[in-house]
Amino acid sequence: MFRFLKPKTIKPPLARYSHGVEVPAGKRLVLCAGQVGIGPDDVVPEDAVAQAELCFRNISAILGEAGLEFSNIVRINAYVTDRAHLGAYMQVRDRLFEDPAPASTLMIVTGFARPELKIEIEAFAAGRCSWFLA
Repeated sequence: MFRFLKPKTIKPPLARYSHGVEVPAGKRLVLCAGQVGIGPDDVVPEDAVAQAELCFRNISAILGEAGLEFSNIVRINAYVTDRAHLGAYMQVRDRLFEDPAPASTLMIVTGFARPELKIEIEAFAAGRCSWFLA
């Protein structure tokens, strides 16, 4: 379905991600806004792993509403508020995505709208167009 791009002429990815992902013609895109670790009850867990799991759970719900799943994700943009949270994010991401993994960017930022938030994750997914006739 997707073509995962890892050119041999550049340094291999530093973790479980692809340098690029080609989405073939005729696919529809679903763009998930940045999701943070807030549960439906407005509770924010203290633990960065729990926050990352909630971010991905929210993304799963958004994709499910569009009839897609994690295997449709072609790109992830993740943001953490401290280098100390990189491992927590990567632990959850690596458990959810096998190789070939989506393209990915991970940035350290100064903070989010609520000070207790440690991680925010955006996802871009591509899936079959039910209206597209091949």
